[in-house]
Amino acid sequence: MLDFLQLGIRKEINHTLKSLGIVKPTPIQERTIPAVLKGKDVIAKAQTGTGKTLAFVLPILEKIDVHNPDVQALILTPTRELAQQISKEIKRMIENVEGINVLAVYGGQDVAHQLKKLKGAQHIVVATPGRLLDHVRRGTIDLSSIKRLVIDEADQMLLMGFLPEVDDIIQETFPSRQTMLFSATMPTEIRSLAKKYMVEPEFIEVKAKKVTVEEIKQVVIETTDRRKQATLLHLIEEHRPFLAIIFCRTKVRANKLHEALIANGFESDELHGDLPQSKREKAMKRFREAKTQFLVATDVAARGLDVEGVTHVYNYDIPHDVESYVHRIGRTGRAGGDGVAYTLVDPKDMEFLRMIEKGIHQKLDIQVIKGVSIPDREDYQRASGEQRKEAKRSASSGRDGRKASQLSSNRKPNDRRSRSNSSNSPKGRRRSR
Repeated sequence: MLDFLQLGIRKEINHTLKSLGIVKPTPIQERTIPAVLKGKDVIAKAQTGTGKTLAFVLPILEKIDVHNPDVQALILTPTRELAQQISKEIKRMIENVEGINVLAVYGGQDVAHQLKKLKGAQHIVVATPGRLLDHVRRGTIDLSSIKRLVIDEADQMLLMGFLPEVDDIIQETFPSRQTMLFSATMPTEIRSLAKKYMVEPEFIEVKAKKVTVEEIKQVVIETTDRRKQATLLHLIEEHRPFLAIIFCRTKVRANKLHEALIANGFESDELHGDLPQSKREKAMKRFREAKTQFLVATDVAARGLDVEGVTHVYNYDIPHDVESYVHRIGRTGRAGGDGVAYTLVDPKDMEFLRMIEKGIHQKLDIQVIKGVSIPDREDYQRASGEQRKEAKRSASSGRDGRKASQLSSNRKPNDRRSRSNSSNSPKGRRRSR
């Protein structure tokens, strides 16, 4: 395997990589960096955790002309958290390099502050589509000077409805630019975008290290959002994990849960996009050294997280896609050790649970903790069981729409099954408790 110097990365940046413990390039870095340095357009199919960020950041840094004050490289991301993460990664890489400036442009940030920053030389801009287009329309960013364009997490751009904005942005650049597209999946819309704007791209596909979910004990705990915190505290009191990562949907929920753990006497740290890089690094260092027992994290902040010795993963909030679920539970059970993953779900989460089960080809064990995760009442369990049966019936009827429609039209208004289905609606279940 080649090292970074052999791939064409200068010694100053190589020194920084070594200081961070990055010595050998990952497969996607080894294949992408030479192609980008040669000026080729690149389509890279790679998941989170493969090292794709450095695969495009390092060759871009090699091509920046510090004497030219124009914006020379643009990196588009779907979320501000990812824009922050990439810009911080770039700043780390240029610690020993003088003259290269990078600016993150995203919504929720003071526009006046961004305008002030843009008056100076900004060689690399990392941006979300909406805020970038706002600057383009204001005339505060000129994209005609862009020589290299990166579209990161292209499939997430599609899911979030950003492709029209991406299309508008690309049309503001010159056709002579070099384009790099990174995506975990390649749906038709992404392929069409690539075909429209890229010239003889080199296709690179690197698969992430496969997580064998069958080797991880997976348990689903049925609860309600109001009872989640008490349920989690009950579980960790019972399990006493050596090291555990707890995943939350948002940074606000992560912060609230972290404070609750501290208040209950647990050693905890939080990891999310609102924390300064220095605090995130300190939190990770303490967790790796087992000085803290729990790490409460959001998905974006925990990307690429790899810590040996994690015995438990708790999904405080269920992920909304299969890849995130596999990525999360793959943080446990490393190096041949046993791994356990618990996922807390409330009634509205059932569709995501069914999607995950289908994606991993595995039926997950659903449990309740009477008096903790649910009220200590038998009727709640009966209603819950009926809801799961109804969900299966709905899924089955979805495969034969016409037959289901015919059965519905033939059903009498006073049919007992109709009344039963009605009582199992979310409102009915709340009343029954």
